[in-house]
Amino acid sequence: MKVHQTDFSHGSVYKNIMEVALPMTFAQLLNLLYNIVDRMYIGRIPGEGTVALTGVGVCFPIITLITAFTYLFGNGGGPLCAMERGRGNEEEAERLMGNTFSMLVLTGIILMAVGYLFHRPILYAFGASDTTFPYAGAYIKVYLLGTLFVMISLGLNPFINSQGFGNIGMFTVLIGAVMNIVLDPLFIFVFHMGVKGAALATIISQGCSALWVLRFLTGPKAVLHLKGYSLRIQWKRVLRIMSLGVSGFIMAFTNSLVQVVCNATLQVYGGDLYVGIMTVLNSVREIFTMPVHGLTSGASPVMSYNYGEKAYGRVKQAIGFITLVGVVYTLAAWGLLKLIPDFFIRLFNNEPQLVEKGREALHIYFFGFIFMALQFTGQNVFVALGKAKKATFFSLFRKAIIVTPLTILLPMVGGLGVDGVFWAEPISNLVGGCACFFTMLITVLPELKEDKKG
Repeated sequence: MKVHQTDFSHGSVYKNIMEVALPMTFAQLLNLLYNIVDRMYIGRIPGEGTVALTGVGVCFPIITLITAFTYLFGNGGGPLCAMERGRGNEEEAERLMGNTFSMLVLTGIILMAVGYLFHRPILYAFGASDTTFPYAGAYIKVYLLGTLFVMISLGLNPFINSQGFGNIGMFTVLIGAVMNIVLDPLFIFVFHMGVKGAALATIISQGCSALWVLRFLTGPKAVLHLKGYSLRIQWKRVLRIMSLGVSGFIMAFTNSLVQVVCNATLQVYGGDLYVGIMTVLNSVREIFTMPVHGLTSGASPVMSYNYGEKAYGRVKQAIGFITLVGVVYTLAAWGLLKLIPDFFIRLFNNEPQLVEKGREALHIYFFGFIFMALQFTGQNVFVALGKAKKATFFSLFRKAIIVTPLTILLPMVGGLGVDGVFWAEPISNLVGGCACFFTMLITVLPELKEDKKG
């Protein structure tokens, strides 16, 4: 295939961002298919679709936690790598990439072992019941076999994008997603493997994506390569990677925490039906947040490179662009969800009671969705410019400080019950999104007043 590299230091900033963001957004939307397609097919297993879907939903916090560790290393090393390239220090950029790879492999092995040893008590703690555990356990035991594949494909892809190879980064996910779409119905319905088949299709697909990443980063077309000398772990460098990546880790980790708290609270106030509804809402949220996440993530290497080069005017242009596009998109998405909520719920399950109750929950859950754009913009600017402490704080602020307590407390207020669980999300979007974005404007823009390039 044709390999195109974007030069972050020249040409239109908007064009630079879109050359990385469009394939990245497409790739991230396809990445959703790993789990979204599973849920679509699982929800349609004859006679057991709803309970099977609920069981797989209980596994989401574990899957999210694995993803959090890919962010800890990949989303920390990627921007640092781009900054070093901007400074002309390619050897240090390669060492950052190599240390990231080593930590991804080491962490993946540990997560897989811990998951296997303790999956039963973990799943029950995360909201499984005696009815749903057989499905949750069957799915996660197979999924865990692919932990290393997930770590490598998701954790190293930012280093492909940081070199300007947006189309290669897109193909990392495209290969796996297409395979998953083909293999899912084959394993679930033709071979009658049920949820185990869905998990097996996923790990085979992720394995192919991981091989693609490794082949490119060790091949002749990459600017930076995985080399033996760079794989030796140097803890000072690893700590630097983790200090920046911890914000993405905390964001994903707290997402996992919120999923656990939501499932456990909904199990108390609404039972398995509402745990299933939350599974659907999480799936819909992932679909609609991916474009704005792809846009801001695509802008990250552009901002990091130009920040390293001290081209501050170009950084400010990037911030303005992603803010405008993100706000317009989330406003349009909110309107679409208000108009046709049933369409998105029925993507995953047609059971009449789930659709009826899910419609009410969806309207609450996505109220004020526009404020998600402010959270993503502020968060990604902090990460792209190496503002680790602020990025970490606002990762914790929205989920751990706002959402989690509200999820527990609101159901007890005024008889809200399950509705209180769903109201926690829009409240956190408003308070957390505004706090993150306006803090970014106040603290970052003054630093970017003088363009020092040249």
